[in-house]
Amino acid sequence: MSILNDLLSDLAALLFPPHCAVCGHPLAPGERTVCTLCRATAPLTGYWREADNPVLRRCRDLLPVERASALLFFVHGSGWRRLIHGFKYRGAWRTARAMGEWYGDRLRAGGLHDDVDLVIPVPLHPLKRCRRGYNQSEYIAEGIAAQLGAAVDRRSVGRRRNTASQALRPRHERAGNVEGAFVVRHPGRLAGRHVLLVDDVMTTGSTLLSCAGEILRAVPDCRVSIAALAVSRRELGVKG
Repeated sequence: MSILNDLLSDLAALLFPPHCAVCGHPLAPGERTVCTLCRATAPLTGYWREADNPVLRRCRDLLPVERASALLFFVHGSGWRRLIHGFKYRGAWRTARAMGEWYGDRLRAGGLHDDVDLVIPVPLHPLKRCRRGYNQSEYIAEGIAAQLGAAVDRRSVGRRRNTASQALRPRHERAGNVEGAFVVRHPGRLAGRHVLLVDDVMTTGSTLLSCAGEILRAVPDCRVSIAALAVSRRELGVKG
């Protein structure tokens, strides 16, 4: 049966070769999700290896987070934007998992997240999750956790308000849109732990900071770090 499965997989790859999620070109043997050229030219931030960086400073203006970083700069109109929209709106959840693994590998190599106990994806409201079929941040969190050797916690933090999409809100309304949206359901699981809160895109940071703030209020001795797959360069005031 395994031989038959291998033959069917080889035939499927021949007839329907996988394509790079960024540039759309066929992937070469050994390449996965993103081709070698796109990886080499990716708009990486490098923040995972910097104890002090613009993402951390943005977060610490409002909350006493431990660490904060992002893997990529979110570039409008680029193939990387298409990649993110692919798993955010078009069901490409495997891409989210693969990107989480890449990010987790960088976090591990950076050496600043060795003491993370739990990786927590920013939760979706059950109605939104039902419509989409999955939470893309969970797959990113799975990939990160696998590289850090940490556990994924999907139950301790929930979303009690089905807020409108942040992408549809003006910048000045985003903090109010997510105010009171999150709830810590199992504070005992987080007590004394270092948790890494994960989301796909950080623009103003309102969603991540609202969720992190709720954790810190409910569990004062919990340490919270933040990891966004992509961040807006403009919002950080960083020149390209």
